Amino acid sequence: MTPPRLPPPLALPQVDVPLRTIASQWGRIGCLGFGGPPTHIAMLRNVCVTKQRWLSEPDFEDAVVACNLLPGPASTQLAIYCALRIRGRVGAVVGGLAFIVPGLLLVLVLSSLFLSTAPPAAVAGAGAGAGAAVGAVALHAAISLIPASWARASNHTRSGWILYLAAGAIAGATVGQYMVIILLLCGFTELVRRSSVQMFSSHGFMFALPATIDTAGAIEATRRWGALAWTAFKVGGLAYGGGFVIVPLMRADAVDHHHWMTSTQFLNAVVLGQITPGPVTHTVAAVGFAAAGLRGALLAAGFAFTPSFIFILVGGRRFDRLRANRHAQTFMLGAGPAAIGAILGSAVPLTTSLTEPWQYAIVPAASLALVVKRVPIHITLLCAAAIGTAITLASG
Repeated sequence: MTPPRLPPPLALPQVDVPLRTIASQWGRIGCLGFGGPPTHIAMLRNVCVTKQRWLSEPDFEDAVVACNLLPGPASTQLAIYCALRIRGRVGAVVGGLAFIVPGLLLVLVLSSLFLSTAPPAAVAGAGAGAGAAVGAVALHAAISLIPASWARASNHTRSGWILYLAAGAIAGATVGQYMVIILLLCGFTELVRRSSVQMFSSHGFMFALPATIDTAGAIEATRRWGALAWTAFKVGGLAYGGGFVIVPLMRADAVDHHHWMTSTQFLNAVVLGQITPGPVTHTVAAVGFAAAGLRGALLAAGFAFTPSFIFILVGGRRFDRLRANRHAQTFMLGAGPAAIGAILGSAVPLTTSLTEPWQYAIVPAASLALVVKRVPIHITLLCAAAIGTAITLASG
């Protein structure tokens, strides 16, 4: 049987838009894009499809699907790709930076305040209150992703979906440092299950996995800069699922393995990534700040976001083929549920690391607000921060 002919690569650019327009429009999203990927996608669609008609609705939807098949922050990659389509590679760089930089600068400023060794009492209380709600944010993020992932799994793969979800959850709760390996393992296992994909045989997989482990061990054995670069690269170049799946990846390295920050400081770093506009991957900059100051923050941000630019600039013309690629789709049937499970499992160490009894009362309250009442994440975190400040100041 002759395989179906794939469409030719996209001709770029399709629309010639001034760079200053891209900088202003993407910068606006970077400044006002509170709420994570759903907000970013909605704002990009509003600009590129609804208002300016730079892209068609099918083109935009295909781009969303393709970006979700890539490792790293999907909404960042979507912002870069949309700019690529309307102004070529230079536009992609300008649009990507305009989207990333505003939130990054804000995270750097707040990191110097919230991650200091002796922050003011009001700041410490705000961090403790918002940090107590982070476990609830992880629970909400996982629950919101489950329906679509479950719907993609056909009836004969749903038993595997449950196993991948469970594997990710256990790993997220216990061995977050090796989360990348678990995601790869689940993805390649699904490929092996579909034995018709001969290029990803069990022999090939067993060759690839030890190479990943050896690389990780070699890099993490280097000095702090190398370890920080590797941690950031895992977030931006290897993490399937994007968004909150970076939390179990970073926590094990930042808190347990390298001791760059305490559990409380890590919770504050996650909060900073959630309450600031732009991609939640900005959390990695806060981790870098705790590890090595401003230079560490910039290094971590560079290693976390550079893979997204490379993926789009090099492969953007082939996005239509990626979406139609059966191997990529099959891999995500395994890695996708594992990423959701990792987010779910990360709620365990995030919650058990709380130090004050009153913080545990915030966890169910925040869960109720997010899951049942559908209060936006940044509003929930800001309310929890206000409660923490009030309790801290009242207790002296």
